[in-house]
Amino acid sequence: AGGGPLLPDSVLYEIFLYLDHVDVLSVGLVCQQWHAVARDEFLWKELFYRYYRISREVPRHPAAVSWYDEFQRLYDTIPCVEVQALKEHSDQVLHLSFSHSGSLFASCSKDCTVKIWSNELDISLQHSSNMRPYNWSYTQFSQFNSDDSLLLVSGVFVGPHNSSSGEIAVISMENFTLLSRVRNKPYDVFGCWLNETNLISGNLHRIGRITSCSVLWLNNAFQGIESENVNVVKRLFKIQNLNASTIRTVMVADCSRYDCPDLLLDYEEQLAASTSACPVFDLGSDSEEEEAKPKQASEPAGDRSVAAGAGLQQLFDDLLEGVRPELTETELETKVAELFVRSRTKPPELGLLPTDSNSKAKYLIFTTGCLTYSPHQIGIKRILPHQMTTAGPVLGEERRSDEFFDSLDHVIDIHGHIIGMGLSPDHRYLYVNSRAWPRDCVISDPMQPPPIAEEIDLHVFDLKTMKEVKRALRAHRAYTPNEECFFIFLDVSRDFVASGAEDRHGYIWDRHYNICLAKLQHDNVVNSVAFSPVEQELLLTASDDSTIKVWRSPRTVRRQQARRPRPRKLLFSWLMNQKS
Repeated sequence: AGGGPLLPDSVLYEIFLYLDHVDVLSVGLVCQQWHAVARDEFLWKELFYRYYRISREVPRHPAAVSWYDEFQRLYDTIPCVEVQALKEHSDQVLHLSFSHSGSLFASCSKDCTVKIWSNELDISLQHSSNMRPYNWSYTQFSQFNSDDSLLLVSGVFVGPHNSSSGEIAVISMENFTLLSRVRNKPYDVFGCWLNETNLISGNLHRIGRITSCSVLWLNNAFQGIESENVNVVKRLFKIQNLNASTIRTVMVADCSRYDCPDLLLDYEEQLAASTSACPVFDLGSDSEEEEAKPKQASEPAGDRSVAAGAGLQQLFDDLLEGVRPELTETELETKVAELFVRSRTKPPELGLLPTDSNSKAKYLIFTTGCLTYSPHQIGIKRILPHQMTTAGPVLGEERRSDEFFDSLDHVIDIHGHIIGMGLSPDHRYLYVNSRAWPRDCVISDPMQPPPIAEEIDLHVFDLKTMKEVKRALRAHRAYTPNEECFFIFLDVSRDFVASGAEDRHGYIWDRHYNICLAKLQHDNVVNSVAFSPVEQELLLTASDDSTIKVWRSPRTVRRQQARRPRPRKLLFSWLMNQKS
């Protein structure tokens, strides 16, 4: 009341001890006089930087109107109060996804069900689909389409331990019927929506022991209904994989939203100044200096083919004559594959960065690699408007023999094992969970990647400039080795980013200040987190303990408690006494 603080005196007491000019004896007096100083900007600025241990070089959040309001935002609006535990799953819960309206969410689990929940004051189960009749081992990922009428569900087939096959199912939200099923290999491609009615899946073709080809397909969600009259599938891209790597974890970013971001993360850009110099990791660039050089015109296809053929012949001649050191079978396969792909790959698209704010182009983003099987690079391929429909030839554009494979438009090297990715709501920023390799490691065998750190680094990349814009966030940890490493899903809201971890906690950071704000406890590994898209003070966490936990902010909890009718026990007992 009267504009006073919502923070309790116990918290104020703790905070004021951080001020050099306030001692313990004066704290009581300060609390009594609180209303007189509640809007003292200098005082709140001091409190803010000291309490949250933030560098003074970091400016205030651009949307904040005062330091007092900003302090209260970080204290009172973090979804860190557990209000409900959902235990309807009978095995590990692997993934959570909200509908765009925020009224529903879906959960996937090792119990091989996908469950649809109604997000009301008290969350309740609305529907459960068992996928075992379709020979699934478990469900692993889900995503609502843009109008929330369809749900994409990704799962893993029953098979031998090393099986990599999966399937994508499309479920109608009107009556929960299964509309179509699409093969997906490897299963950790997951799949994603490109638009309201078309989804992307993957397939993998082995070429050699450590060489393969990933094909990404565009599929119509209504295959059983439309397949007699129109094409329901079309090949998008065909990309060669070297050194046992494969394409995984596909997602789509909408370029048209970049010029209206919810939050600019570059402090210089917030002040309308030039952006800070950050390393750009581009395909074919080994250093920042090379990136700064002017782009050379691409080599004509015929010249590339001749050069690659000559290089292959030279390689064999050198081996026969003993000029080159003897190569292992793996090294020889990689050398031959590199020469082959050089002469059979379509050049990358020029001008990747969108210059038109109304551009309808989208980015296909996925994990990949070039040195070993563990995913250590992020590949980016632009999808043009004419590619966003299954109309036309099933195999897409006609290809010349020297354009058998598609090249990537951009590659970001993470130098570590990527275990999670997520887009900001405006699609401007890509957040990446990774476990770093040793600094100067050398990979001599693609089947033996370097050891990975227990600390998880959370990187942030600006997809408009293709630059890393924040120092890596740290707090969460993971313990499994490379061969057992699994995906930990993260999520991003307007102001916060959250992630699971193997240390039995979920974590929340502030996107602007780069500080960890909360740890959310479970009894086992936290696999997935999800913010409500319409209410960032609501967060869900899913765990190997078979539980989904619902977290709300202290402010929301107070409001809900105030709205609940209080039982009038005294009045009821008085009425009963009168009747007797």
